[in-house]
Amino acid sequence: MSIVHLALPNARAWLVPVCLLASLLSPWVWAQEEGVAEPEPSPAALDFEPTFSATLKQLGADYVMNLRGVEGSDSVPFDIRADQVVTDARLNLEYSYSPALIPELSQLNVMVNNQVAVSLPLPKETAGSVQRQTVQIPAYLITDFNRLTLQLIGHYTMQCEDPLNTSLWAKVNNSSELQIKTTPLQLPNDLALLPQPLFDSRDSRLLELPFVFAGARDARTLEAASAVASWFGALASYRKAHFPVQFNDLPAQGNAVLFRIAAQPVAGLSDEPVTAPTLSLQSNPNDPYGKLLIISGRDSEQLKQAAQALVMGSHTLNGEQAQVGPFEKLQPRKPYDAPNWLPSDRPVQLGALIDPKKMSVSGYDPGTINLPMRLPPDLFHWREDGVPLRLKYRYTPQPQSTNSSLLISVSGKFIKSLPLPSQERLKDDQTLMAKLQQDDSLLREATLRIPLDRLPLQSSLQLRFMYDFIKQGECRDIIIDNMRGTIEPDSSIDLSGYKHFIGMPNLGVFQSSGFPFTRMADLSETAVVMPSEAGAQDISALLDVVGGFGESTGLPATALSVVSADDEAAMRGKDLLVLASGDNQPLLKRWAQYLPASLGGTARFELSDLVHRVQDWVGSDPQVNLQKARSSLSLSDGSVNNYLAGFESPLDRGRSVVVIAARQPADLDVLTTALRGGEEYEQSIQGSLAVVNDKRINSLVADEQYYVGELGWFRYVQWRLAHSLGWMLLITALGVLLASVCLYATLKARARSRLKGSE
Repeated sequence: MSIVHLALPNARAWLVPVCLLASLLSPWVWAQEEGVAEPEPSPAALDFEPTFSATLKQLGADYVMNLRGVEGSDSVPFDIRADQVVTDARLNLEYSYSPALIPELSQLNVMVNNQVAVSLPLPKETAGSVQRQTVQIPAYLITDFNRLTLQLIGHYTMQCEDPLNTSLWAKVNNSSELQIKTTPLQLPNDLALLPQPLFDSRDSRLLELPFVFAGARDARTLEAASAVASWFGALASYRKAHFPVQFNDLPAQGNAVLFRIAAQPVAGLSDEPVTAPTLSLQSNPNDPYGKLLIISGRDSEQLKQAAQALVMGSHTLNGEQAQVGPFEKLQPRKPYDAPNWLPSDRPVQLGALIDPKKMSVSGYDPGTINLPMRLPPDLFHWREDGVPLRLKYRYTPQPQSTNSSLLISVSGKFIKSLPLPSQERLKDDQTLMAKLQQDDSLLREATLRIPLDRLPLQSSLQLRFMYDFIKQGECRDIIIDNMRGTIEPDSSIDLSGYKHFIGMPNLGVFQSSGFPFTRMADLSETAVVMPSEAGAQDISALLDVVGGFGESTGLPATALSVVSADDEAAMRGKDLLVLASGDNQPLLKRWAQYLPASLGGTARFELSDLVHRVQDWVGSDPQVNLQKARSSLSLSDGSVNNYLAGFESPLDRGRSVVVIAARQPADLDVLTTALRGGEEYEQSIQGSLAVVNDKRINSLVADEQYYVGELGWFRYVQWRLAHSLGWMLLITALGVLLASVCLYATLKARARSRLKGSE
């Protein structure tokens, strides 16, 4: 009996979980027997078709979000267009978290504008593995300007804990995608809204804006369109811009820019006569939510006048329609004065690069202060010490610290670390300690030099305050958010010590900065040679390229010239951009001897060792990058269809020609897409000849035939001798010979004088 009595409690202990397991399994068994399918997605999930979607990486998180500590967070901004209203939003989240987290005390919060949209539990069962979950975001939380925040609330013990323990972590993949569904909103026809709704700065996608031409497409009309395209390109900035072209027909939906001469008939629009340069904003007759920006004039000269008034004075316009008067330039532009380029004639204060409010941070591990910089592409840095950076910064000295520092990097490359001394280390300086009694932050200054070859043409100066977290002991570690760091706006960077000098042709600087055309920000020294009988694809290629120039300079191309291949007088004194598709460009036939490639019946391409080079990057030594043509290849069938080439203008020494050529008009889009670049391209455009096939870019030749810029004669001689051993030996020999002759003459004169004295 005693044995049976002792066994009954064990039987009861096993009976409870067995019954519970049976109850859990019975619905599954029943479903298997009855053939019941798994639950279908809800109708709302099936009906959700996002209008806009972007990954966290596309929204600005170039890294996997690493949330650490008891309350770690990271965020990205996202905005909503002015002509859209949000009706639904989802976040397809991909994340993982520490197995050490206590589920009852830990969660992952998804927040929009500091409001919690949802709190995700962190159960033990799925810890340490990648989780994918779709999060519903209430539409009422989303406004015009928004911030999406991922916040970890983490605890690993019920007792006293270290708030920065390494077991407190969660990672959010930057491939997580935000999807937003919107409905269109009809905006009024008011020029004061410009550039909205044709361009909205809150839309981070590629700007795709159709240009419609009603009337003649002569040189002045194309100059007007180029000015407008470069204006939109400057506004689009990092988003880049594409301008499809149509003749006489309006797009079926969306926005467009219409260039209309006189009363050229356009379906859906009135045929009122135009007597003056006019700008108007009207609804698209094919789409009530789309808008047409109509630029019109009696002739192409008035059309260009209206376009220039738009790009230079859009902030002064209002109403549905405006007639504009003559456009006059009050002061000519100077070389290298592009608004987007870092000035090279004077020191520049860092406060002029970003909003000074963004130069202050707080916390033990604050975010990085990013200062975007765009450098002129032809700065000559041979044997230069580096770019002077004069930093003034404030920080909160800790009572004790060992490794607190200000980290200085350029585009992710570490440059230097400046220590942030603690109060303990400063206690011997009574002046500083007295200042700390009045202000808890301390002002420091430092001067350092950044090697110019460490600065890409599009750089980001990154400054990050890093503070030690001093542990006080068990149950005493509390994070107090009283640490502050500020970069003073009057800190400066100075490029004025550098000359402008670069070897050409160089398609790399053409792709990245539009150089040498963008040397004058308004393109006043640029002429575009258009094909004879240019079609829609040819004009679209022109607008895309000029839009890229605007993105580089930040200024519309109001002084660009469009010329024909027969007008050599208009080409003189200009850098030339030549567009060709098929055999519609007669200039390429006349200048065939200067071209490293051709696309006639038999394609010809020059080749160099560049195609066999192991490294994909361009180094700082121009002699290493130089790869002259060594052979020539001709192909009849299966040859490439598109190329870009650069060479010195046959009309003027020191002037450049860049050719953008495709075998057929439709392939021009392949070239302009490659110029915009993107992650889908493994290679970049370099050298003096580059071939583009779909998403493959192959640079074939890098032959610097001429130089542009000015070094000064002494510096130029130094540089030339340093790169030419033969000339160095010859100059040295001549110098020794000249010194010997002078010494011989001097000694002979002395001897003659001594002999005369002895007589």
